[in-house]
Amino acid sequence: MPFDTETHPGVCADPPAQPRGFVLNHTMLRVKDPAVSLDFYTRVMGMRLLRKLDFPEMKFSLYFLHQPTEGEAPPPDDIGERTAWMFGERGILELTHNWGTEHNADVKYHDGNAQPQGFGHICFSVPDLDAAIKWLDENGVPYVKRPEQGKMRDIAFIRDPDGYWIEILEPARLKNLGR
Repeated sequence: MPFDTETHPGVCADPPAQPRGFVLNHTMLRVKDPAVSLDFYTRVMGMRLLRKLDFPEMKFSLYFLHQPTEGEAPPPDDIGERTAWMFGERGILELTHNWGTEHNADVKYHDGNAQPQGFGHICFSVPDLDAAIKWLDENGVPYVKRPEQGKMRDIAFIRDPDGYWIEILEPARLKNLGR
């Protein structure tokens, strides 16, 4: 029998039929300066911008980023089809920019790790952790924790331009985690 779920208190071993097909589509982060954040996520992290949606009446913009996978069909060219495709995908990053924050020195978003703690981080799995660390170092990315530091080896935490934590890991190195 193939793996279905681990069993722990609170886990529903036999979920109802109604949520079948639900997809965790995206995570949203507020950003102070979209140009700085877009440079980081597209140039340093290799994501592609799928769509920018402006909401002038509410004075904010949304930027939807996607990490292309080799061999995967590209997103549709048609803007409407691409928008619909985007909202059905997994692992989309939405950056929300409230207009004017880039000019306000007092604006700083809570990273979720300072007190009171809440949101923790997003994570990128990489094919080669050593190569990824070299690339991040070459780009001057600030670290919370390097892979050789702390009790959890082979996992790094970096900060994006707004201070959000990003975990960097190589899946093959984590086979014994929790054993």
